[in-house]
Amino acid sequence: MEYWKALLFVGLLCMLRECLSECGPGLLNSEGRECIDYNECLQKPCGNNSKCFNTYGSFHCQCMKGFKEVRGRVYFTLGGQCQDINECRDDTDICGHAANCTNLIGSYNCTCQFGYTNATSSPGNCKAVDECKEAEVKNEDLCGEHGTCENRNGSYWCMCSTGYTNYGNYRTTCSKLDCDSFNGNGGPAPSLGGLADILFMMRNSCLALSDPSTAGDGKVLLKKLFTATEDILSPGHLDSSEDVSSLLVTVENAIMLIGPQLKDGRTKTNTAETDIEIAVQRGKTPPTGPIHLTNENATLDTDWTTAAGMGSYRGFALAALLSYKNLEVPVNRSFDRLTGHEKDGVSPSFQISSRVVSVVVSNPSTQNLSSPVNITLRHLQDNVESAQLSYICAYWNESGAWSTDGCYQWQSNATHTVCTCKHLSSFAVLMALYDMEHTFGLQLVTKIGLTISLLCLVLCILTFKFCRSIQGTRTTIHLHLCICLFMADLIFLAGISQTKPVGGCRFVAAMLHYFFLGVFTWMLLEGVQLYRMVVLVFNATMRPLYLFLTGYGTPLLIVVISVIIRPNGYGTDQYCWLSLEHGLIWSFYIPVCFIIILNVFFFIVTVWKLALKFTSLNPDLSKLHKIRAFTVTAIAQMCILGLMWVFGAFLFQEGTTVEAYIFTILNSLQGALVFIMHCLLSKQVRDEYAHFLSRVCTPQKKRYSDFTSTNPSSSQSQGSRSGQHTGESKI
Repeated sequence: MEYWKALLFVGLLCMLRECLSECGPGLLNSEGRECIDYNECLQKPCGNNSKCFNTYGSFHCQCMKGFKEVRGRVYFTLGGQCQDINECRDDTDICGHAANCTNLIGSYNCTCQFGYTNATSSPGNCKAVDECKEAEVKNEDLCGEHGTCENRNGSYWCMCSTGYTNYGNYRTTCSKLDCDSFNGNGGPAPSLGGLADILFMMRNSCLALSDPSTAGDGKVLLKKLFTATEDILSPGHLDSSEDVSSLLVTVENAIMLIGPQLKDGRTKTNTAETDIEIAVQRGKTPPTGPIHLTNENATLDTDWTTAAGMGSYRGFALAALLSYKNLEVPVNRSFDRLTGHEKDGVSPSFQISSRVVSVVVSNPSTQNLSSPVNITLRHLQDNVESAQLSYICAYWNESGAWSTDGCYQWQSNATHTVCTCKHLSSFAVLMALYDMEHTFGLQLVTKIGLTISLLCLVLCILTFKFCRSIQGTRTTIHLHLCICLFMADLIFLAGISQTKPVGGCRFVAAMLHYFFLGVFTWMLLEGVQLYRMVVLVFNATMRPLYLFLTGYGTPLLIVVISVIIRPNGYGTDQYCWLSLEHGLIWSFYIPVCFIIILNVFFFIVTVWKLALKFTSLNPDLSKLHKIRAFTVTAIAQMCILGLMWVFGAFLFQEGTTVEAYIFTILNSLQGALVFIMHCLLSKQVRDEYAHFLSRVCTPQKKRYSDFTSTNPSSSQSQGSRSGQHTGESKI
């Protein structure tokens, strides 16, 4: 636009000159007809960032300092268009080697780099600063008590003493190295397979940091750490709470060593077994602001003030969130510290309901934080809210067990639980499972039933031992079955819940294992004897030596092998029985299932043979008597052979309250059923009872004689003849 104005102005002058006078360009005819100069600059013909200079009969434009022309001479003269000169680009050394150049419109600015200062007012005259001397004058300690400040060109380095390091950040204070935490003396024992390699690697890395010329690569070291932990975290390697504690402590110490060596502010690493995010901030002053770390299974919310701590600042602050993907099974025990969670008088059972996570911060005082941290943990399974379960926030303490001290549940739903804790460690959400409402009723039924069963078993033992008319192989089997069942019920009633001390609980579990196996072994012998009596008919007796070796020797052999292979499998935190975690329960399940299958076979064959015999009985015997005799015999066999345990096996999978009561009543009254079926319903035994009572209480003799038989002598003689013929009691 300025160009066209100037051109129009010149044209008008030319027209005026031709019309009024004959003066040249840029001249005007005065009143005296004299040509005088006209100042074209008054019309501002030049563009921005330029100056107009008037000449006789003309003018010209010139760019200001810091600008240059961008058009041809004609246009420049008329329009005066100028462009800024980038001095920083055209002259890279305009500010000197120790300054940074910043371009401005028509000018530039020089700023001295860190460690330099401008000695004069002119740019490009930056000189190095001796920070060490300045700090000494100001009575400041740049490197800490165990560091020496050395001035460098434009900077300074803190040279740390042996045993101290600044993790390669040479302008930070020196921190003490705790390399002893990675040996077998001051730290966790390297008994866990693979842990010794991690300790060796981390100790060497720790010692190398004492050399100021060595700067570790945090990312490489972090990758090596979690590659080494994958083998340890594989199933079957973590067998005890001590192993878990050793691994958790070692990994946390390693993160404290690796974190300050990471170059990036945020680092995320995923492996098949772990998921970690580490945040690091550095500076001369402690950082502030919130911290939010997250992964697929957990979220950490805290702040940098909590992460750095209130003590001496080491030049950096660190926060890390580590999630273990497959650590639930090894730590799904050790709940002995969890007390005070009873509901309506019922103590719950616990199980892990989230991934195990570790929170690591650079704050050395993690046992009493200035403000609590919030940890959100995702549940392993989405559970519908119910009165029979609740979620508890717990941490893994130094003794290798779960504890809730200092942690509480802030809020929870079907998928997540938010835990608020005043200290830091490894955390998880525990699901407290409360048994069905009638747990107290079941316990009462069990105690009453077992008490009745014990009394009945005492009567059975006395009967089978001293009743002469029924002596034989079956009676011997019944006698020792009752002895084993009596001992099992007595130990169960007295010691199943006595989990303390641990040694006593393991002894109770081993005894229960032995005597319950003994019960099933004698049940198997009962089935074998029934089969021989019904099928073989002749030569149905078995030598007592073989019976004792089988009935007591087989369970003893199984228990001894189990104790040698899995001694820690006896006793749990809830009851003194075989642990489900170590696989020892199969030393009971497999023999029991094998015996039950065999006894089912013997039971079917026995009932079938008995059915054939009943059909061939005297036709004068009423049909009702046949059905009654068959039913009584079948129930007796089912009771002795323990077929109700088949019902119990299905109940343990998924049972209702009614089924639980049925199973509890049948098993707790098993001794009473043995007494009823094999004593009270046996005519020979009733006759012996009547004979015994007749001596004690003579007036009742007639009543018992009437109850047992109208012709006692005939029945007894018949029983004697039957015993002499087969050596067994009647079925």
